[in-house]
Amino acid sequence: MIERQHTNDRMSKIVTHNGTIYLCGQVGAGDGVAAQTQDCLGRIDALLVEAGSDREHILQAIVWLADMQDFAEMNAVWDAWIPQGHAPARACGEAKLARDALKVEIIITAALKPTS
Repeated sequence: MIERQHTNDRMSKIVTHNGTIYLCGQVGAGDGVAAQTQDCLGRIDALLVEAGSDREHILQAIVWLADMQDFAEMNAVWDAWIPQGHAPARACGEAKLARDALKVEIIITAALKPTS
């Protein structure tokens, strides 16, 4: 069964299928890449909780930066956010994002948290 949450004509923010959660790309607000990354990760936290998961259950992350010069600054925020011992498979590349003000977009795939 496929479950979709926050769906409109274009996309769903959360799609769950066979115990796997797929989040649409998340961006954040703020002036710099660190602020945008922090806000983006907060949005990811909220969506994961709503979907029945958390950052310890992230399987894969795809990070798009508007400028690879921001790689180290984004990584400093990411490294503080990801729980020790739970780093997902991750890719990071440079891409033109939907709006000029955007500096980072993150796409997450996660597993549902096991129920006890």
